[in-house]
Amino acid sequence: IEKSGHISFANCGLPYYLDGRIPSQEKLLLTTPQQVAERFRIDARVNQEVIAIDRARKVVRVRELANGREYELAYDKLILAPGASPIVPPIANVSAKNVFVVRNVEDIVRARGYLKSHEPRRAVIVGGGYIGLEMADVLRHAGLEVTMVEKSPRPMALLDEEMAGPIIEELQSNGVELVLGDGLAELQASDDQQVRQVVTESGKKLSADMVVLAIGVRPNVELARAAGLEIGAAGAIRVDEYQRTSDRDIYAVGDAAEVIHGVTGKTARIPLAGGANRGGRIAGEHAAKGRSESAGRVLGTSIVQIFGIAAGLTGLSESAARSAGFDAHSSIVLPSHHAGYYPDAQQIRIKLVYDDATGRVLGAQAVGRAGVDKRLDIIATVIHFGGTIDDLARLDLAYSPQYGSAKDPVHYAAFVAQNQREGLTPAIGPRLVPGDGYVLDVRSRDEFARGALAGSVNIPLDELRQRMEELPRDRQIAVLCQVGQRGHTAVRILRQHGFDAVNVKGGYRVAREMSGQDRRRDGKDRQLCPAVADSARCG
Repeated sequence: IEKSGHISFANCGLPYYLDGRIPSQEKLLLTTPQQVAERFRIDARVNQEVIAIDRARKVVRVRELANGREYELAYDKLILAPGASPIVPPIANVSAKNVFVVRNVEDIVRARGYLKSHEPRRAVIVGGGYIGLEMADVLRHAGLEVTMVEKSPRPMALLDEEMAGPIIEELQSNGVELVLGDGLAELQASDDQQVRQVVTESGKKLSADMVVLAIGVRPNVELARAAGLEIGAAGAIRVDEYQRTSDRDIYAVGDAAEVIHGVTGKTARIPLAGGANRGGRIAGEHAAKGRSESAGRVLGTSIVQIFGIAAGLTGLSESAARSAGFDAHSSIVLPSHHAGYYPDAQQIRIKLVYDDATGRVLGAQAVGRAGVDKRLDIIATVIHFGGTIDDLARLDLAYSPQYGSAKDPVHYAAFVAQNQREGLTPAIGPRLVPGDGYVLDVRSRDEFARGALAGSVNIPLDELRQRMEELPRDRQIAVLCQVGQRGHTAVRILRQHGFDAVNVKGGYRVAREMSGQDRRRDGKDRQLCPAVADSARCG
């Protein structure tokens, strides 16, 4: 029984139907009621809604949406897969015909029809998560001016703040206006009952011909709650390891059901396709056979394309890991996705989160133009098996210069984490406030001249041994290079000579984003070091 008009459609492909990357509506449909009836003898009923469950009689009440007719249908086993619904704030004009959400085929067909018939010029997207980022991409490709409103200080707020810089740069370089740290307050409509202005909580007024609400989703648990099924602490339907609810003849799967987080071991709500599909397989098998493998734990491994870059995560962010009670530390590396001497090497930024007490890998985040999915999947596999940073450092991975390096970026992330955990190269976060401590920049004079943190002192790495008398011995020295590699070498030299030196994670490339110092001292735009892998040149 399916409330919409389609079964098994490509949810994750919906935004790309708007700008024509997916050329036809039929491409979004993975199968149809006719196909499953012919091949599997499954009676799939669309445009019908289950409105009540009578657990004592083991029947559901179904309403046909076209005519309102209701009937009852008996079950031996019942599987609930109602998904989640977009969050729509209870404000005026939210139902205007130029305000859209993205949940099913009908939603995206309506949005595409509006694009063609009304030819809007300005779109405002409320929300900077996965759907918001994808819609920004497709609407810009469709030729619209796009403004994104996000209540948190950065888009893709699931990532730690050190990872936000490339996402912000990519959005802005592709013409997306960002309104960050500001939420939606009003939708103001004109005489034609269409929203023409979006007002933020700070009072900013944004012109709009089209509004997309991508604020998040809530699990659809009303049917289960009304039937007396247990709702878990995470706000979704509580299930056991076989996807059974508190009623052993009723299962729940997908975005409406809780999962067990693969790092914390606690219940969570993770509305992603991978876990939903695996949960459906377990529930179907157990309902039919009375036995199955248990459902696997979920890490929330995910990735999104944002114009020319990809960004994703697996497991816990550093902030989430600390909130969960772990002694969480992290390494940040910016190597190239394959050997630097081979053409088209692209910088990839990886943050590896680990438990300092045990070395266990807790999570990872990655942003870059190539190779992001591969590295996230490798680290997700290590986390799945309870691996440590030492396990990650020992992995034997495929290598050819077109695809990676003899020391892969995940190796680098693990090596740096090992150095930090062993005390070989202590490190601090990249949020350096001008005037705090003593910041030593060991990049070349030319790099330093192109842009530097205020108050930092430049002594190029190759001059460091000859100029140590210029450095204070009564203060901690925060060492900065372009991305952290030369900083490691400088820290080792200084500590061997008795200095209290620490490396700045991610180097100047990340620290300048965190400090907001994005311009040269002469006020001109700064030329950053190109994203090449030659560490002797770039760091």
